[in-house]
Amino acid sequence: MPVHVNFLHRFALLRDLPATTLEHLAANMTLQSLSRREVALSRTEVGQGLGFLLEGRLQGVDFTVDGREVGLYFVEQGDYFGELSVVDGQAGAEFVIAVAKSQVLFLPRDLARSFIFASPTVAEQMMLRLAQRVRAVTAQRILLSLPNPFQRLCAQLLQLSGEGQQTEISHLPTQQELAIMINTSRETVTRSFQLLQTKQVVSREGNRLTVHDVRFLREIAEGKIDPPKN
Repeated sequence: MPVHVNFLHRFALLRDLPATTLEHLAANMTLQSLSRREVALSRTEVGQGLGFLLEGRLQGVDFTVDGREVGLYFVEQGDYFGELSVVDGQAGAEFVIAVAKSQVLFLPRDLARSFIFASPTVAEQMMLRLAQRVRAVTAQRILLSLPNPFQRLCAQLLQLSGEGQQTEISHLPTQQELAIMINTSRETVTRSFQLLQTKQVVSREGNRLTVHDVRFLREIAEGKIDPPKN
Protein backbone atom coordinates (compact mmCIF):
# COMPACT_ATOMS: atom_id res chain seq x y z
CA MET A 1 0.00 0.00 0.00
CA PRO A 2 1.51 3.39 -1.00
CA VAL A 3 2.54 5.80 1.75
CA HIS A 4 0.84 9.20 1.93
CA VAL A 5 3.17 11.84 0.53
CA ASN A 6 2.55 14.14 3.52
CA PHE A 7 4.56 11.75 5.69
CA LEU A 8 7.68 12.56 3.69
CA HIS A 9 7.59 16.24 4.68
CA ARG A 10 8.55 15.17 8.22
CA PHE A 11 12.05 14.23 7.05
CA ALA A 12 14.69 16.92 6.53
CA LEU A 13 16.42 14.76 3.92
CA LEU A 14 13.29 14.69 1.74
CA ARG A 15 11.15 17.74 2.37
CA ASP A 16 12.89 20.04 -0.18
CA LEU A 17 12.63 17.59 -3.08
CA PRO A 18 10.28 18.40 -5.97
CA ALA A 19 6.67 17.35 -5.48
CA THR A 20 6.83 14.88 -8.37
CA THR A 21 9.88 13.19 -6.79
CA LEU A 22 8.17 12.97 -3.39
CA GLU A 23 5.08 11.45 -4.97
CA HIS A 24 7.20 8.85 -6.76
CA LEU A 25 9.07 7.95 -3.57
CA ALA A 26 5.86 7.75 -1.52
CA ALA A 27 4.26 5.44 -4.08
CA ASN A 28 7.16 3.00 -3.69
CA MET A 29 7.57 3.11 0.09
CA THR A 30 6.18 0.64 2.59
CA LEU A 31 5.13 1.27 6.19
CA GLN A 32 6.24 -1.18 8.88
CA SER A 33 5.19 -1.23 12.54
CA LEU A 34 7.76 -2.50 15.03
CA SER A 35 7.28 -3.66 18.58
CA ARG A 36 9.93 -2.97 21.21
CA ARG A 37 13.16 -4.94 20.63
CA GLU A 38 12.09 -5.91 17.10
CA VAL A 39 14.82 -5.70 14.46
CA ALA A 40 14.36 -2.89 11.93
CA LEU A 41 17.59 -3.57 10.03
CA SER A 42 19.78 -6.66 10.21
CA ARG A 43 23.51 -6.96 9.70
CA THR A 44 23.00 -10.36 8.07
CA GLU A 45 20.73 -9.31 5.19
CA VAL A 46 21.50 -7.45 1.96
CA GLY A 47 19.27 -5.02 0.09
CA GLN A 48 17.01 -3.96 2.96
CA GLY A 49 16.62 -0.42 1.66
CA LEU A 50 16.66 3.01 3.27
CA GLY A 51 14.61 3.39 6.44
CA PHE A 52 12.90 6.54 7.74
CA LEU A 53 11.69 6.67 11.35
CA LEU A 54 8.17 8.06 11.43
CA GLU A 55 7.41 7.37 15.11
CA GLY A 56 9.24 5.86 18.08
CA ARG A 57 12.96 5.40 18.64
CA LEU A 58 15.59 3.00 17.27
CA GLN A 59 19.10 2.08 18.35
CA GLY A 60 22.07 0.77 16.40
CA VAL A 61 23.63 -2.13 18.30
CA ASP A 62 26.45 -4.62 17.83
CA PHE A 63 27.81 -7.52 19.88
CA THR A 64 31.17 -8.17 21.49
CA VAL A 65 33.01 -11.46 20.92
CA ASP A 66 31.56 -12.79 24.18
CA GLY A 67 28.01 -11.99 23.09
CA ARG A 68 27.41 -8.76 25.02
CA GLU A 69 25.13 -6.24 23.32
CA VAL A 70 26.67 -2.79 22.83
CA GLY A 71 24.65 0.30 21.88
CA LEU A 72 26.28 2.54 19.25
CA TYR A 73 23.80 5.30 18.40
CA PHE A 74 20.11 6.24 18.42
CA VAL A 75 17.79 7.00 15.53
CA GLU A 76 15.21 9.64 16.44
CA GLN A 77 11.91 10.56 14.80
CA GLY A 78 12.46 12.32 11.47
CA ASP A 79 15.81 10.60 10.97
CA TYR A 80 16.86 7.91 8.52
CA PHE A 81 19.06 4.80 8.68
CA GLY A 82 20.52 2.05 6.50
CA GLU A 83 22.32 4.47 4.19
CA LEU A 84 25.61 2.54 4.32
CA SER A 85 24.02 -0.57 2.82
CA VAL A 86 22.26 1.53 0.19
CA VAL A 87 25.59 3.00 -0.92
CA ASP A 88 27.75 -0.13 -1.00
CA GLY A 89 25.15 -2.87 -1.51
CA GLN A 90 26.38 -4.94 1.42
CA ALA A 91 24.68 -6.04 4.64
CA GLY A 92 24.40 -3.58 7.51
CA ALA A 93 27.38 -2.85 9.73
CA GLU A 94 25.21 -3.34 12.83
CA PHE A 95 21.68 -4.24 13.86
CA VAL A 96 19.09 -1.48 14.20
CA ILE A 97 16.41 -2.36 16.74
CA ALA A 98 13.33 -0.64 18.11
CA VAL A 99 13.76 0.55 21.71
CA ALA A 100 10.14 1.70 21.72
CA LYS A 101 7.08 0.90 19.65
CA SER A 102 7.91 2.42 16.27
CA GLN A 103 6.72 3.02 12.73
CA VAL A 104 9.23 2.97 9.90
CA LEU A 105 9.02 3.81 6.20
CA PHE A 106 11.22 1.74 3.89
CA LEU A 107 12.37 2.78 0.42
CA PRO A 108 13.76 -0.03 -1.79
CA ARG A 109 17.53 0.09 -2.18
CA ASP A 110 17.67 0.59 -5.96
CA LEU A 111 15.23 3.49 -5.88
CA ALA A 112 16.96 5.01 -2.83
CA ARG A 113 20.32 4.80 -4.55
CA SER A 114 18.94 6.42 -7.71
CA PHE A 115 17.36 9.39 -5.96
CA ILE A 116 20.41 9.96 -3.76
CA PHE A 117 22.84 10.15 -6.67
CA ALA A 118 20.42 12.19 -8.79
CA SER A 119 20.35 14.98 -6.19
CA PRO A 120 23.66 16.67 -5.26
CA THR A 121 22.02 18.25 -2.21
CA VAL A 122 20.77 14.91 -0.88
CA ALA A 123 24.11 13.25 -1.66
CA GLU A 124 25.97 15.98 0.24
CA GLN A 125 23.68 15.64 3.27
CA MET A 126 24.17 11.90 3.27
CA MET A 127 27.97 12.17 3.00
CA LEU A 128 28.05 14.59 5.92
CA ARG A 129 25.81 12.23 7.87
CA LEU A 130 28.04 9.22 7.11
CA ALA A 131 31.08 11.19 8.27
CA GLN A 132 29.25 12.15 11.47
CA ARG A 133 28.21 8.55 12.07
CA VAL A 134 31.77 7.26 11.56
CA ARG A 135 33.11 9.81 14.05
CA ALA A 136 30.39 8.97 16.57
CA VAL A 137 30.94 5.21 16.33
CA THR A 138 34.72 5.71 16.59
CA ALA A 139 34.24 7.80 19.72
CA GLN A 140 31.94 5.13 21.16
CA ARG A 141 34.48 2.38 20.55
CA ILE A 142 37.19 4.47 22.23
CA LEU A 143 34.82 4.98 25.17
CA LEU A 144 34.36 1.21 25.45
CA SER A 145 38.13 0.78 25.85
CA LEU A 146 38.06 2.69 29.16
CA PRO A 147 38.77 0.23 31.99
CA ASN A 148 36.16 1.28 34.58
CA PRO A 149 32.35 1.30 34.12
CA PHE A 150 32.00 4.50 36.17
CA GLN A 151 34.57 6.14 33.92
CA ARG A 152 32.68 4.93 30.84
CA LEU A 153 29.39 6.30 32.19
CA CYS A 154 30.94 9.72 32.80
CA ALA A 155 32.38 9.71 29.28
CA GLN A 156 29.00 8.69 27.86
CA LEU A 157 27.20 11.49 29.70
CA LEU A 158 29.77 13.92 28.33
CA GLN A 159 29.05 12.72 24.81
CA LEU A 160 25.30 13.02 25.32
CA SER A 161 25.76 16.59 26.56
CA GLY A 162 27.77 17.56 23.49
CA GLU A 163 31.05 17.37 25.39
CA GLY A 164 29.65 19.65 28.07
CA GLN A 165 28.13 22.23 25.73
CA GLN A 166 24.64 21.47 27.07
CA THR A 167 23.75 21.55 30.75
CA GLU A 168 20.65 19.43 30.17
CA ILE A 169 20.31 16.08 28.45
CA SER A 170 16.72 15.63 27.32
CA HIS A 171 15.48 12.19 26.31
CA LEU A 172 18.14 10.53 28.44
CA PRO A 173 18.45 6.82 27.55
CA THR A 174 17.07 4.43 30.13
CA GLN A 175 19.49 2.84 32.57
CA GLN A 176 19.25 -0.42 30.64
CA GLU A 177 20.04 1.39 27.38
CA LEU A 178 22.99 3.16 29.01
CA ALA A 179 24.22 -0.18 30.34
CA ILE A 180 24.18 -1.56 26.79
CA MET A 181 25.96 1.54 25.48
CA ILE A 182 28.84 1.27 27.96
CA ASN A 183 28.96 -2.54 28.18
CA THR A 184 28.05 -3.02 31.82
CA SER A 185 25.06 -4.10 33.93
CA ARG A 186 22.00 -2.01 34.67
CA GLU A 187 22.70 -2.40 38.39
CA THR A 188 26.15 -0.83 37.91
CA VAL A 189 24.58 2.12 36.07
CA THR A 190 22.04 2.53 38.89
CA ARG A 191 24.78 2.61 41.55
CA SER A 192 26.86 5.02 39.50
CA PHE A 193 23.94 7.42 39.09
CA GLN A 194 23.26 7.28 42.82
CA LEU A 195 26.87 8.27 43.44
CA LEU A 196 26.77 11.09 40.90
CA GLN A 197 23.58 12.43 42.44
CA THR A 198 24.95 12.15 45.97
CA LYS A 199 27.97 14.21 44.89
CA GLN A 200 25.57 16.67 43.17
CA VAL A 201 27.31 16.17 39.85
CA VAL A 202 23.96 15.51 38.14
CA SER A 203 20.28 15.59 38.99
CA ARG A 204 17.54 13.72 37.22
CA GLU A 205 13.86 14.33 36.65
CA GLY A 206 12.13 11.73 34.52
CA ASN A 207 14.14 11.27 31.34
CA ARG A 208 15.84 14.66 31.69
CA LEU A 209 19.28 14.91 33.27
CA THR A 210 20.86 18.16 34.42
CA VAL A 211 24.66 18.27 34.59
CA HIS A 212 25.90 20.50 37.41
CA ASP A 213 29.60 19.64 37.34
CA VAL A 214 30.94 19.07 33.84
CA ARG A 215 34.53 19.28 35.09
CA PHE A 216 34.04 16.26 37.36
CA LEU A 217 32.66 14.17 34.48
CA ARG A 218 35.52 15.22 32.21
CA GLU A 219 38.26 14.58 34.79
CA ILE A 220 36.88 11.11 35.52
CA ALA A 221 36.47 10.33 31.79
CA GLU A 222 40.01 11.49 31.00
CA GLY A 223 41.50 9.57 33.93
CA LYS A 224 42.75 12.72 35.68
CA ILE A 225 41.13 11.60 38.91
CA ASP A 226 40.30 8.09 40.04
CA PRO A 227 36.68 6.89 40.07
CA PRO A 228 35.17 6.93 43.59
CA LYS A 229 35.29 3.64 45.44
CA ASN A 230 31.72 3.80 46.70
